[in-house]
Amino acid sequence: MTDTDPGGEGRPLPEPAAMLPHRPPFLFVTELVSLIPGQEVRGYWRLTGDEWFFSGHFPGRPTLPGVLMIEALAQVGACAVLADPRFRGKIPLLAGTDKARFRRQVVPGDRLDLEVTMGRLGSRAGRGIGRASVGGETAAEAEILFVVADA
Repeated sequence: MTDTDPGGEGRPLPEPAAMLPHRPPFLFVTELVSLIPGQEVRGYWRLTGDEWFFSGHFPGRPTLPGVLMIEALAQVGACAVLADPRFRGKIPLLAGTDKARFRRQVVPGDRLDLEVTMGRLGSRAGRGIGRASVGGETAAEAEILFVVADA
């Protein structure tokens, strides 16, 4: 993987908000770390504890909901899709998940590392394998299915 832009010209990777249509409070990728367009992507989500869901999930024991870990994987995976020139002007939409497993609790202050490797990537749909981890320990893993639509 590369730590430079998808065009390979040595520029830094784009900000997630420059690639994704998501905005706070529903943007769950803080930064991209490496990217191979249409193939692989790594990034992370730094959880501060100020996120809207922690106060109610769970009072006295704040825990990142598993469904939001899956959404974060889908968002970072979308960056790999959108960096591929074939998908300019498109938007990948989450179509489903398979084999989702949650392995550890994620709490305020954690850095949730996100990685997605694309499997099948066709012109209208695809699949990626995602892993979310904290300090190298797997927190969640899942197959992410998506469809590509006009933006």
